[in-house]
Amino acid sequence: MRKLALPEEILLTVEKPARYLGNETNAVHKEKETVDIRFCMCFPDVYEIGMSHLGIQILYDMFNKREDTWCERLYSPWMDLDRVLREKKIPLFALESQDPVKEFDFLGITLQYEMCYTNVLQILDLSGIPFFAADREEADPIVIGGGPCAYNPEPLADFFDLFYIGEGETSYFELLDRYRENQKAGGSRRDFLKMAAGLEGIYVPQFYEAEYGEDGILASFQVKEAYRGIAKDRIKKQVVSDLSGTYYPEKPVVPFIKAVQDRVVLEIQRGCIRGCRFCQAGMIYRPVRERDLEFLKQRAGAMLKSTGQEEISLSSLSSSDYSRLKELVYYLIDEFGSKGVNISLPSLRIDAFALDVMGKVQDIKKSSLTFAPEAGSQRLRDVINKGLTEEVILNGAREAFQGGWNRVKLYFMLGQPTETEEDIEAIAVLSDKIAREYYKLPKDQRNGKVQIVSSTSFFVPKPFTPFQWVRMCTGEEFLEKQRFLSGKLKEQLNRKSIQYNWHEAELTMLEGVFARGDRQLGAALLSAYQKGCMFDSWSEYFHYDRWLEAFEENGIDPMFYTARERTKEELLPWDFIDAGVTKAFLWKEYERALAGQVTPNCKVQCSGCGAGVYQAEICVQKGRA
Repeated sequence: MRKLALPEEILLTVEKPARYLGNETNAVHKEKETVDIRFCMCFPDVYEIGMSHLGIQILYDMFNKREDTWCERLYSPWMDLDRVLREKKIPLFALESQDPVKEFDFLGITLQYEMCYTNVLQILDLSGIPFFAADREEADPIVIGGGPCAYNPEPLADFFDLFYIGEGETSYFELLDRYRENQKAGGSRRDFLKMAAGLEGIYVPQFYEAEYGEDGILASFQVKEAYRGIAKDRIKKQVVSDLSGTYYPEKPVVPFIKAVQDRVVLEIQRGCIRGCRFCQAGMIYRPVRERDLEFLKQRAGAMLKSTGQEEISLSSLSSSDYSRLKELVYYLIDEFGSKGVNISLPSLRIDAFALDVMGKVQDIKKSSLTFAPEAGSQRLRDVINKGLTEEVILNGAREAFQGGWNRVKLYFMLGQPTETEEDIEAIAVLSDKIAREYYKLPKDQRNGKVQIVSSTSFFVPKPFTPFQWVRMCTGEEFLEKQRFLSGKLKEQLNRKSIQYNWHEAELTMLEGVFARGDRQLGAALLSAYQKGCMFDSWSEYFHYDRWLEAFEENGIDPMFYTARERTKEELLPWDFIDAGVTKAFLWKEYERALAGQVTPNCKVQCSGCGAGVYQAEICVQKGRA
């Protein structure tokens, strides 16, 4: 019988003990004596967030299909259990077996956002694994990182044995095969890292060296002499070409408690045709690949049956661009709508089809529509290549209001390149224009008062985007923009119908530091963790003053990473990674942004971004593969 790592008296003292029990529906249990490889898959945030992550569900299912491998799950213990584990000296454990993480062969950590970096150190610390890869011994797990933040792994380079760049369905099995081969041959940890470095998509930071000039700018980055011929000069992103012929779970694990996204998730495609210049996901997940309609129908039915969930969500960066969306959605409505299954459609453009579908699957009186113009003025939307006109936005709102909706959410970004006060004021004006569309309806057709919720986040330049070279606003500049917009919203005719929400500037500044950071940040990251920084994305646990102390003590000027514009010639910390989109393409897009020129989407015209090398269907169709 499985023994819990935490005795009952501890479980009764912590908030939501179900986070730590394991044994959920569809969780995989194996006899550890029957497997050669034990892999602990970690999401470095609280259970409810980690259980909503599709990537881990895919890899968990995929790994456990191997008879020689048992993959288990791990999430960051919340602050209450964190204290107990330290006081009682209880090692951090995986959910399925409840065994200590330190006993595993691999610890795989997904890096979804920069604000989880201190939680990575929490996981290592509570597991008893040395922080620095160079200090680990033969019995310690191989610590591997992946996910979107792995596209600039350098701030975390000292803490990971290796990084996996790209989609996990491609090279992971070969990596596990090499590990087993090395174990059977009696090879060392170092021997395995050398074998791993020969695989496409695998980056072993210890095999590389970075040198910096007196100005702190990266001067050179290369394979260490001892590993030349073993490690690759360029790490090439790995991509699945056929999404309908690869792994996708039929029996996803069902959380014990309500997760952030408590539903079945059906990924309909990867990549995005749109090319928004601020969006990292739209660049690093290129090229666009669709899943086959029959594959999606089969998986939808299987997942709903195996989980008992009452909602299914279609996952994509831009669902409206999936070529067979109407057929899929109407099938789901006809097949499952009468059985009480809700259908969630994020990332939809608001048009007649979307409104028809939402009218069938949503309670109009309770739901709101979401628009993401990102900028208030057409000039700035052209700069960021948003591909959305004011006419389209207003038409969508008008049709929605006519259909019975009276609540609209609007998402904007402040601080984007070339932004002026006129662009900021345009956010307030656009919010008011949408409200005015509602009041153009005859009174007998209105559903109460209109509610417009305008939210602003702050722009952070990300690697592998056309804006990776630009300076980021300072915290003071962000706050001034926020105050200016707040004042302009109060001047609008329908100001009482407009609610304004905003993000915190300090958290954005920290995100900006680590988004484009380098290896010099590692010491400051460790210092901040040792000062008690964890769960930085949770406002109640975010301590900016401790971060500033950590930077100062380690000789780091945060403004060096945020407020400094890069030149075209500068060697960027992530330049050794081939993410598919070329640096030449990104610079060309940056120049087009400054000129206010719009680049057509991939279905209209190939822009020669470089992703054609992956031979995806859309690239082949456009003749660039």
